[in-house]
Amino acid sequence: MNDSKSDFYASAGVDITAGYRAVELMKKHVRRTLIPGADDDIGGFGGTFVPDLAGMRQPVLVSGTDGVGTKIKIAFDLNKHDTVGIDCVAMCVNDIICCGAKPLFFLDYIACGRNIPEKIAAIVGGVAEGCVRSGCALIGGETAEHPGLMPEEEYDLAGFAVGIVDRERVLKPDSVREGDAIIALPSSGVHSNGFSLVRKILAESGTALGDTFEELDGRPIGEVLLTPTKLYVKPVLALLDAVAVKSVAHITGGGFYENIPRALPEGLGAKIDRASLRVLPIFGLLARLGNVPEREMFNVYNMGVGMTVIVAPQDAERALEVLREAGEEAYVCGEVVRSETRMRIC
Repeated sequence: MNDSKSDFYASAGVDITAGYRAVELMKKHVRRTLIPGADDDIGGFGGTFVPDLAGMRQPVLVSGTDGVGTKIKIAFDLNKHDTVGIDCVAMCVNDIICCGAKPLFFLDYIACGRNIPEKIAAIVGGVAEGCVRSGCALIGGETAEHPGLMPEEEYDLAGFAVGIVDRERVLKPDSVREGDAIIALPSSGVHSNGFSLVRKILAESGTALGDTFEELDGRPIGEVLLTPTKLYVKPVLALLDAVAVKSVAHITGGGFYENIPRALPEGLGAKIDRASLRVLPIFGLLARLGNVPEREMFNVYNMGVGMTVIVAPQDAERALEVLREAGEEAYVCGEVVRSETRMRIC
């Protein structure tokens, strides 16, 4: 039992005993994420991890940090807090897999107006689920109670991931060539980007989170919007072991127009076949409700493509086969072309 208690601190709005209670509740979630190299202790001053470097000539650590953005407001409004942690993990590990790195461990940071242990544990439960799905360990984190800085019922969530890859296997755009195939990996929904525009569209169109729409199969729009970001780690790692992947792009904020060119060298552009794209209904609905031009939609949202992978044309069929075996309904959505225009959707 922890004997630390401060009535004076509690009178200022910080209940340190609630923090201890939250740690106890989250331990069961953290233990789910244990992998070789991770310590099963939680509550120390730092998280530890012993990486397996066997077979690596020059190990390179790859790190990524991100949050959930204003999608978290949807979680507040629906009073559902067990999925935003998945988003937080996904936004970090999906980035580092673009370098070819296998995620090793993750840490989270939760700032809240008031520490309600059960709510904090639900958030961390989502983080743990994201770690399990991506094969990395949750080795630590921090929960900070900030009375007066934010309303009691609100919180913000951010995370940090570290992965590893042998230097000779680091993915860079340098090997991409004209004629290479661009493969689309479908998204699960809006993921965790563009929610400031989403909320503006809902407010200006008078749409409530509980409203249902035929194009969403009668589901409430809030439920669809809160769908967690898809994790691509395991399918992409399987692909890296089977095919010579040249470059990977995570389609986040900035949509197609910002992210796919980041996976290309200068002088080359992406030509995306608009007819091939499997745009999810939620994007058509948002465009209609907000009267948003299609060009703007592709410049903000993933539009149903959460990640793209570039391979040589002769490797495309094998890549699709591997991805489908890993559970991804991947498809070729375009090709690399010689062009100063970095992105064309036609």
